[in-house]
Amino acid sequence: MCFLRRPGAPASWIWWRMLLRQVLRRGLQSFCHRLGLCVSRHPVFFLTVPAVLTITFGLSALNHFQPESDLERLVAPSHSLAKIERSLASSLFPLDQSKSQLYSDLHTPGRYGRVILLSPPGDNILLHAEGILQTHRAVLEMKDGRNSFIGHQLGGVVEVPNSKDQRVKSARAIQITYYLQTYGSATQDLIGEKWENEFCKLMRKLQEEHQELQLYSLASFSLWRDFHKTSILARSKVLVSLVLILTTATLSSSMKDCLRSKPFLGLLGVLTVCISIVTAAGIFFITDGKYNSTLLGIPFFAMGHGTKGVFELLSGWRRTRENLPFKDRVADAYSDVMVTYTMTSSLYLITFGMGASPFTNIEAVKVFCQNMCVSILLNYFYIFSFFGSCLVFAGQLEQNRYHSIFCCKIPSAEYLDRKPVWFQTVMSDGHQQTSHHETNPYQHHFIQHFLREHYNEWITNIYVKPFVVILYLIYSSFSFMGCLQISDRANIINLLASDSPSVSYATAQQKYFSNYSPVIGFYVYEPLQYWNSTVQEDLRRLCSGFTAMSWVEQYYQFLKVSNISANNKSDFISVLQSSFLKKPEFQHFRNDIIFSKAGDESNIIASRLYLVARTSRDKQKEVIEVLEKLRPLSLSKSIRFIVFNPSFVFMDHYGLSVTVPVLIAGFGVLLVLILTFFLVIHPLGNFWLILSVTSIELGVLGLMTLWNVDMDCISILCLIYTLNFAIDHCAPLLYTFVLATEHTRTQCIKISLQEHGTAILQNITSFLIGLVPLLFVPSNLTFTLFKCLLLTGGCTLLHCFVILPVFLTFFPPSKKHHKKKKRAKRKEREEIECIEIQENPDHVTTV
Repeated sequence: MCFLRRPGAPASWIWWRMLLRQVLRRGLQSFCHRLGLCVSRHPVFFLTVPAVLTITFGLSALNHFQPESDLERLVAPSHSLAKIERSLASSLFPLDQSKSQLYSDLHTPGRYGRVILLSPPGDNILLHAEGILQTHRAVLEMKDGRNSFIGHQLGGVVEVPNSKDQRVKSARAIQITYYLQTYGSATQDLIGEKWENEFCKLMRKLQEEHQELQLYSLASFSLWRDFHKTSILARSKVLVSLVLILTTATLSSSMKDCLRSKPFLGLLGVLTVCISIVTAAGIFFITDGKYNSTLLGIPFFAMGHGTKGVFELLSGWRRTRENLPFKDRVADAYSDVMVTYTMTSSLYLITFGMGASPFTNIEAVKVFCQNMCVSILLNYFYIFSFFGSCLVFAGQLEQNRYHSIFCCKIPSAEYLDRKPVWFQTVMSDGHQQTSHHETNPYQHHFIQHFLREHYNEWITNIYVKPFVVILYLIYSSFSFMGCLQISDRANIINLLASDSPSVSYATAQQKYFSNYSPVIGFYVYEPLQYWNSTVQEDLRRLCSGFTAMSWVEQYYQFLKVSNISANNKSDFISVLQSSFLKKPEFQHFRNDIIFSKAGDESNIIASRLYLVARTSRDKQKEVIEVLEKLRPLSLSKSIRFIVFNPSFVFMDHYGLSVTVPVLIAGFGVLLVLILTFFLVIHPLGNFWLILSVTSIELGVLGLMTLWNVDMDCISILCLIYTLNFAIDHCAPLLYTFVLATEHTRTQCIKISLQEHGTAILQNITSFLIGLVPLLFVPSNLTFTLFKCLLLTGGCTLLHCFVILPVFLTFFPPSKKHHKKKKRAKRKEREEIECIEIQENPDHVTTV
């Protein structure tokens, strides 16, 4: 008995698995069929409800529109150690104690104005002292201006040869910073904002007066202003992109056959996606969402997915039988297409839903993913309701033989024969071109005809396959090479308009002031025995490799010059308070030491130093390395300290923060595909889908790196989208292939391309053409968006039409079992026919 059950158990399990697959598949198809019937019976209702929702939420969006004003909250990591360090530094050394001393505003950028004065090539900025002083006096004479400045940086310095004290011979540029005192007061903040506006106007005026110098100015609000400038610059280009997509969709949906051509359906399909995006935007703003320029990518993301559903429904309609009533044709198209579209939309929700989870540490990515989830939901609803209703009306017109453009009755063939050629061309319904053996007049669609008659035969030619393999090896090599060069060199400049003052200032600063890091605050937050020689040695060791501006070093030098001994606590603090800090040249150090008094005894409970590191051209990377080396020392050394600079908030674990969303999204897609491995139509379909998506994702990632695209929030969002875009286009192609019952793999891939190739080519072409206007937006953000989405569409197109059609012809699944089944059926049919002929010898057959 055991011997008999052992081989039976696996067979039973396989049978139940196949049954479950069929139940799921037929259940989904039955549901979509009933949904199609419901839409076809109530088209007015499904047309009206989405339109009312769009009008309601669209008007609400205009009333609730509000831009995001906090750029740090948007692009800096939400959970950052640097923010905790800033809070500690602010509690130890509040702003109202800073007054007007050097480096006193290290723990917050605050309100400020900066200017770089650049001399002509080959000239010395030090010879333009009069112009510099005039600029400086003009700034100080501004109303509400701060009566101090930090003028400590020279750029492009040339030292005197063989100079022992490193004397400066010449310099190319000078940078001056003017800090404002706001202390967090709303009134002072408004005054500071007004001052910054006047400062920028003054710099433009001084540039006209001093033609011999180049002035690059920056204020604290400049980054925010130039970040939102991208949206203003891109408005007209997005409209042009919409027009291009509408035109492409309309033309690609047209045929010579005036009855079966569907140009208006292509047009209405794109408009369906547009109104769903408007509705999603209205919901976003009603729920207190704030607009930022990264949301500029949502229309392109949603359009790429939505138009795929539109073109697939249109292809599904063309595959239905013409002799059926139009309502049944709509239902059949729904059962054929909406199952796959539902699955891909669900994967979009999973991936972007994970991006919107608490695991995401970048607020811009989280907000984008939340909005994208709402857009995908509404997109799905509008496709099967609004566009489905449009399909019903178009089908009704086709059944009643109305012209697809002019909506007039198509005349009879006898009437057309008496008219001119141009009239016959405009009003022909295509029956004249249809031969007696062609039962599907939709085969005359130009894309369908090209794929069937030309491309399918070419791509499956045995002489083409070696070149495709070589092409894939080249693609894989470049992708792998790019993946090895990935680095988190994210820079906030990548999110700004490329011709903005902030970018010009950052370029000049990187060129002439990249030899040193920003001034780093070194905060000792616990009492320390500064008079102890061991502590002094530990401080020197920690500050080694830096240029230190320290009250400790100055005090030790003062004691040495004055020949004063302060080897114990009382002498050290007494001389420090009574002598050192009272001298004019050392008074600014008062703000860097915190004393506490217990009775007659004073203690130093906290202090701060200032460090500057020598850097190369890749300044940001080296500053991050300095930060990563100093932090562990605060835990291992006896001296408890923190290091901070306002730029650390943007740098702190940024690389990990931006890569986590795409890793989570990729893991989510992989998990879903693995869990459904034994539940889908065919397990090999999931296997091939995993391989294809991985190949496309790694290809986009590697080529993106080679194209100098940094790993910032925009590129990460594009990588998440690439996962879904690849599944959206590869899944129907692969599942049709694995389910095909033709004799050979070559025939199966031809069938698959004939069924889905038209919709894939229509959608990717519309998608890529819609990206072209982004090239003309002068913004780094749109350049990144264009590069990533172009690679996404290009790699997906390459896999769907070149790589997969070739690789699937010599890799599993095998089609031998289908061939054996067909042979068995044919043999059985021949035997039955022979028996019938033997029983009826007088039977005459006709061919």
